[in-house]
Amino acid sequence: MNKRPYQKIGEQLKDQLSDGSFSVGDKLPPERDIAQRMSVSRATVRDAMIMLELDGLVEVRKGSGTYVVAIPADDHTLESNDAKNYSAESHNLSDDMGVFEMLQARQLVESHIAEFAATQVTKTDILRLEEALVQEREAIANHEDNEQGDRAFHMALANATQNSSLVDVAERLWVQRQTSQAWVVLHRRLTDIDYREKWLDEHQKILTALKRRQPKEAGLAMWQHLESVKQTLLTLSNVDDPAFDGYLFDSYSLQAN
Repeated sequence: MNKRPYQKIGEQLKDQLSDGSFSVGDKLPPERDIAQRMSVSRATVRDAMIMLELDGLVEVRKGSGTYVVAIPADDHTLESNDAKNYSAESHNLSDDMGVFEMLQARQLVESHIAEFAATQVTKTDILRLEEALVQEREAIANHEDNEQGDRAFHMALANATQNSSLVDVAERLWVQRQTSQAWVVLHRRLTDIDYREKWLDEHQKILTALKRRQPKEAGLAMWQHLESVKQTLLTLSNVDDPAFDGYLFDSYSLQAN
């Protein structure tokens, strides 16, 4: 099976740990430097770092950097006195899509779903979308860390296309997210829920465009929402360079014409 780009970079970084290029306790170079040296995007490097974190080889220390906590031995065991127990997260990443690769796919697909839904949406669909927003508001008010309302909104939007194939596509994207260990690693770094208020406002903007049957506005609103999700996760995952502008997986600008 062909490996994903981030997996290839992750394997190269593992080789550097094994050959003595780094020792336990060393701070790894900034992601931008690794990306330039390996001639890949910073998103690919970031997903590779998550892969190493899942394998218990590195640790991200917020505001400080990424540090080596274990060295892969020849027999693939870990050698470190300070390594954390990552056994619960250790798994075969061959089918695990990179977080930012996944977000790019969602941005491309779901923006078009929103655009088409604005031409097909029914009153019943609008009511379901509004119910999903109520779920989100209640979760925020109760300080609950759950994504039921978020998922309900995106799936109600897909159903508003009246196209079962598009619903299947949207469902598959959510399954990839829910089963991604890499996503879990980033999501658990969300130490407050302020970002959810912003995402809720963005959902409301999408719904408003649907109510007005404005396809381009709906598509653009969804594009901007998933860009916001990406930027939130980029901020959490890039502790080396707080000033980084976040334009990874170079997204073309979706304009409402």
